[in-house]
Amino acid sequence: MKKIAIYGKGGIGKSTTVSNVSAAMAAMGMTVLQIGCDPKADSTRNLTGGKNIPTVLDTLRENGDAELEDLVVKSSTGVLCVESGGPVPGIGCAGRGIITAFEKLEELEAYEIYKPDVVLYDVLGDVVCGGFAMPIRGGYADEVCIVTSGEMMSLYAATNISYAVKSFGKRGYASLRGLILNAKNIEGENELVDKAATEIETRVIYRLPRDPFVQQAEAQGKTVVEAFPDSDMAMHYKALAKLLMEGGKCLE
Repeated sequence: MKKIAIYGKGGIGKSTTVSNVSAAMAAMGMTVLQIGCDPKADSTRNLTGGKNIPTVLDTLRENGDAELEDLVVKSSTGVLCVESGGPVPGIGCAGRGIITAFEKLEELEAYEIYKPDVVLYDVLGDVVCGGFAMPIRGGYADEVCIVTSGEMMSLYAATNISYAVKSFGKRGYASLRGLILNAKNIEGENELVDKAATEIETRVIYRLPRDPFVQQAEAQGKTVVEAFPDSDMAMHYKALAKLLMEGGKCLE
């Protein structure tokens, strides 16, 4: 079982990237478990017809407890979807919600029952506090990828996330695989991201172009891989999925 945590600043296209990679991996015949680690609980929307699924925290709040089938939704693409959810606004800690969700999945033996080939954690990277760092420090993920663009705040977040990964990496936890450029087509974007990668001592493992098929697929509540499987953009997501599973050099 390969376990990959994908971080990035809010709004950078991280969840879009993760859900498309999940769909691509499922199309390759793998059992994929995607766990959304964001209070907005929208990581898996493009896999579930544009609809939010019940979150772990909401289910526990409403029912007091939960069965595995209450928390895991299988998408039309075959991806197993989980959303950790967040606290009631103004009360509690979002990071703590991630910890609670992880603990509940372990208690219910989700990994033993579903036997996923790959687990993808979609993690908000604006604040890398204890809860949001759980995939790194808790031994849940083997490696971390950071989705970024050439925008200043996106690169700033990527730098902070890389510091957190390297800090925990010294203790034998997840290692930093590299950056995934999700292009915004700003001036000098490739050079800006290359420079940032050099500064944080990592590499750009893939460059996703900006493509209108992404928005068109999302309008249908689908991934590009499902809505436009023969498009160039779907091919990019499939290539990234293969790269993440097999390892490999950066694609320029």
